[in-house]
Amino acid sequence: MKFARLALAAAVVAGVAIAASLALGGREVAPSLPYTLIDGQQRRTDDLRGKVVLVNFWATSCTTCIKEMPALVDTHRKFQSRGYETLSVAMNYDVPAYVQNFVQSRQLPFQVTHDRSGEIAREFGKVSITPTTFVIDTEGRIVKRYVGEPDFAQLHALIEQLLAKRA
Repeated sequence: MKFARLALAAAVVAGVAIAASLALGGREVAPSLPYTLIDGQQRRTDDLRGKVVLVNFWATSCTTCIKEMPALVDTHRKFQSRGYETLSVAMNYDVPAYVQNFVQSRQLPFQVTHDRSGEIAREFGKVSITPTTFVIDTEGRIVKRYVGEPDFAQLHALIEQLLAKRA
């Protein structure tokens, strides 16, 4: 009897999750969060609505993150004039001085925040592996999640597709 109740409860929870997913067109809504840029400016993820957004979780100790950063810069520069934004999120375990030095020495042209509390990573599904990258559409829905370095040709095609819907 107890097993039947647990099975029924699990089925109900699964049904609610599926219904919610279908209501969102199968896409999860990106979290609404405050964050502070490296230069001290206060922002919210909601401020990015209406744009196609790439959110990249990284760390200065992650060799793949460092390797992919020039491609992220190129991607940002390629699409920024068309309603695209990049939010780079340094992980909470990263040393603040290392993050600051990396951002300044590479002259990163996009928004960078240091997730010192770990809240941003938690709210984006408990991100713990770097790099992890999310692509968010103009409605604020997560369209794609990459764990590891993305295939940049595919990423650019996806961004093009999302920007075309925006126009």
